[in-house]
Amino acid sequence: MPGIDECLLEVMRLPGARGAAVVDWTSGLALGTIGESPNGDHEATAAETAEVARMAAEQPVFALGATGPSTALPEKAAAGASPPVEDVIVTTRAGYHILRFVETAFDSSVFLHLWLDRAEGNLALARIRLGETAERLVLA
Repeated sequence: MPGIDECLLEVMRLPGARGAAVVDWTSGLALGTIGESPNGDHEATAAETAEVARMAAEQPVFALGATGPSTALPEKAAAGASPPVEDVIVTTRAGYHILRFVETAFDSSVFLHLWLDRAEGNLALARIRLGETAERLVLA
């Protein structure tokens, strides 16, 4: 089972990958980074994308559609339960930002962030591969 560095290297093999990170969405800290950063600062990018991930994970509107009205309320997501959101995709004129939540046995406050070039990347392929990578990721 690959760790953070191996997963990031794997993600960067995707066509159009510009940069990637493993981020803790509760603290906004980057646990690992590779490649470029959209604003030139991996730590600032981690903090900014963590705000987006946290906002999506804590919204009741997304939790209610998962499997019923009583599933994964925001307070459970904040307490370490799996967030009801699988991923968040933000489209810009030049690229895509895919935030894929990682489910772990001890704490589900981590996500993979992939920055993908819009002209060279394949969003569908990247989303599938990012999901597969997130399933194999081992956090020690």
